[in-house]
Amino acid sequence: MNRAFSPFVKSMLLALLAVSATASAVEETKPAHAPAAAVKVDAGKGSTLYSDGDAARGLPACVSCHGAAGNSTIVANPKLAGQHESYLYKQLVDFTTPERNQAVMSTYAKMLSDADKKNIAAYLAAQVAKPGTAKNKDTIDLGKKIYRGGIAGKQIAACASCHGATGNGIPIQYPRIAGQHQDYTIAQLGLFRSTKADARKNSAPMHTIASRMSDDEIAAVADYIAGLK
Repeated sequence: MNRAFSPFVKSMLLALLAVSATASAVEETKPAHAPAAAVKVDAGKGSTLYSDGDAARGLPACVSCHGAAGNSTIVANPKLAGQHESYLYKQLVDFTTPERNQAVMSTYAKMLSDADKKNIAAYLAAQVAKPGTAKNKDTIDLGKKIYRGGIAGKQIAACASCHGATGNGIPIQYPRIAGQHQDYTIAQLGLFRSTKADARKNSAPMHTIASRMSDDEIAAVADYIAGLK
């Protein structure tokens, strides 16, 4: 009897060992912990933080500098309403690094959690930007020429090639600049051109372009940009 069943028993044992080995291999390929669920962006929380700040952290309201719904009325501070969400988030991250060192914004950006940054960016991206106006009739043609066609002799690319014909930009890489304050645009192009400690180092293309532009060219294109809609 035992001799008759021994081949059968042996095959069953081999099958069980094979199943056990397969189960062990599958178990080894499983991650130790399942990945955490992605944190949902909350524009409502972003709105509250933007409008009220967080006194417990000593964080002032963003609205005090950037205006209601991101429409700054202070020409040194950018309009943020309608800006690309991904671009806004990237800049808030960059402010925590040497790539974009700015005394005020670097201080506050470091106080924000990653979720805070994403929430504020989502809130601002959903706001409607108020239009600006070009002010200098004497330079409008030069500004238009630079924006639309660049300056071939100085190897300056057209601003429109990255920021779009109407200044709406490309998410993450290039911001929406239509209607932006002249003073702010001039200041940022100056920082891209600068080699000082507070220079903007978070865009190699902009550093190259700005370094080839004169003060008059920067002022002219900044004024033209302010009138884009």
